[in-house]
Amino acid sequence: MTFDPDFQSNGFFYVSYIDTENYSVISRFQFLHKQGIVDIESEKKLLHFEQPFNNHNGGHLAFHPIDKYLYISFGDGGSSGDPYGHAQNLGNFFGSILRINPNVNGTYSIPSDNPFIGDAPGFLPEIFLYGVRNPWRFDLDPFNGDLWIADVGQDRVEEINLLQVDSYTDGTNFGWASMEGTIRRPGYRSDVSYHEPAHEYEHGVGRCSVIGGVVV
Repeated sequence: MTFDPDFQSNGFFYVSYIDTENYSVISRFQFLHKQGIVDIESEKKLLHFEQPFNNHNGGHLAFHPIDKYLYISFGDGGSSGDPYGHAQNLGNFFGSILRINPNVNGTYSIPSDNPFIGDAPGFLPEIFLYGVRNPWRFDLDPFNGDLWIADVGQDRVEEINLLQVDSYTDGTNFGWASMEGTIRRPGYRSDVSYHEPAHEYEHGVGRCSVIGGVVV
């Protein structure tokens, strides 16, 4: 859950959840300040799509402290090894972080500087970056806008990714499932530019899945 930048005046907040039919849902609700309650009937669904498996849902969301857009993470859809090739496919939301501009009527628009606007047919312009496995948590630097992502690894490596604000329009590919951290995997292509993690660590005793936290 995250609060609209104008929450104090409009009462809007946004929730990411999985429904009982295994669909990912991004919804807006409204808190009624005078009554001190949430209007459950106020739900406006911005995004709604089915998950193929019940793991790697991602689902973190936050408003950027500077550009005020809503950033949303989704995992690769689950199972193991990204069997459908979701995270390297710009035609679906899996394995990516989205960047949208919510509208007051409960819809959204695409920021004009999103990196994949105007690309080949089938590319989804909501996608801000891709090639992540399960970005369960990310955070935004409140001072310079840099994006830090904790991406859960598979067999060997946990990684922390950094997308600096001056690279926001690059269309960054963090490599999964062609890369796990800096390790090449089946499907690796020498003609593709993969963005390497800022930090990685291998599994071992006491070193488990990366969780992520808050930039301070």
